[in-house]
Amino acid sequence: MDSISTAALVSLIALVVVVIISCVNEELNPGFLSIGFAIVVGGIWANLSGTAVMRLFPTNLFMILAGMTFLFAMAQNNGTMSKFTAYAVRLCGGNTRLIPLILFLLTTFLTTIGPGNIASVALMAPVAMALATRIGLSAFLMTLVVVGAANGAAFSPFAPTGIISNNIIAKLAPQLGLTDLTGLAWKIHWNSEVAQSVVNFAGFMVFGGWAWLGKQKGDVLHIDEIAPKPEPFTTKQWLTLGSVVALILMVVLPGLPAVKPLLPKAVINMFSNVGSVAFILATVLMLFQAADVKASIRAMPWVAIMMVCGVTVLIEVMDKAGGLNALVSMIASISGPVTVNAWLGLFTGVISAYSSSSGVVVPMFLPLVPGLIKEIGGGNPIALISSINVGAHLVDSSPLSTLGALCIACAGEHEDKSKLFKHLLLWGLAMSVVGAFACWLFFGVLNL
Repeated sequence: MDSISTAALVSLIALVVVVIISCVNEELNPGFLSIGFAIVVGGIWANLSGTAVMRLFPTNLFMILAGMTFLFAMAQNNGTMSKFTAYAVRLCGGNTRLIPLILFLLTTFLTTIGPGNIASVALMAPVAMALATRIGLSAFLMTLVVVGAANGAAFSPFAPTGIISNNIIAKLAPQLGLTDLTGLAWKIHWNSEVAQSVVNFAGFMVFGGWAWLGKQKGDVLHIDEIAPKPEPFTTKQWLTLGSVVALILMVVLPGLPAVKPLLPKAVINMFSNVGSVAFILATVLMLFQAADVKASIRAMPWVAIMMVCGVTVLIEVMDKAGGLNALVSMIASISGPVTVNAWLGLFTGVISAYSSSSGVVVPMFLPLVPGLIKEIGGGNPIALISSINVGAHLVDSSPLSTLGALCIACAGEHEDKSKLFKHLLLWGLAMSVVGAFACWLFFGVLNL
């Protein structure tokens, strides 16, 4: 490995300091810290003025995240999402065996359409844990179902985590020779779904799920015992549901070859990304007073949004200072075209166990992909991207993560929460190693 310049070394140290601080003190937002460090590093070592560093702020990413999270904050505020969830759970018809599967599919669907993994788990955890109590399923196994589903779908092009990932990939596309970014986004989403589903369902079966299924023997409870029928949707809730459906159609349809030529240029311009569509639909909901706007704005994940955007600024300064190239060289020195997937899965998993997966780890590692492919003499960019994404999120069942903590908080009173904490902590930490193996197998050997 070539010697590292002072600017590159300092930029790496700055990133490490931000990661360490984010691990030990959650009160200090890594995004704001990153911007502060970026200004200092850029000014002293990278010949960048404060104004130049500020220009590195990812405005497009910020606006997309703001639009999407605002739209779904309104949907949650007016009760649309919770009522939809209640109706969906009733699809089991009282068959207890079907409940984990329905909850998995429902969480997957909700995460995919836009709220994201944290919002979906926040919505589903109280429902899932209450159901777990009623059907005699452990909170640990239910956590694997809900968190596994949410993280598997987190890289949907409509979800915040997927938006973050795809925004970074779009910048890297010319270096990687990637053209079909829409198809690529769904491919990465699919890879995440496969890896997360296989690992979490395997864990579910091995650690008690198979035995629980055997005990059910087709037992059926009355559906009202499992999920009481909610009140019918109100007019405002139907309007909100229609907006969510419209979001999907307005983003997907203009990209279809058979549809795009039929649409006016003005329509294509307005629907050019998911964020712009979300703002249009949110405007409609505001005009019809479908939800409490002020409460919805307060409910938006501002901390996470600024975390992602701030860390992105520091990563951009690192790139200009040579820090990214240095980090690439370090990883490449122990990797090959196949084994690099395992190393990426391991490194991202270990760091993500103590830091933010979407806010810190993904923005930190994805920009390394072009350099890694060059340094190790080959590699599939989709495989490397998927390894980073999956490795970073497999550990999120840990109680040190927001998702794991939400499930512990919602666990039934009969559950030993101290024991649940230990089990989820061991599972989350083990996922660093399991994630490395899964990334090597799925993306290195099988080349999904």
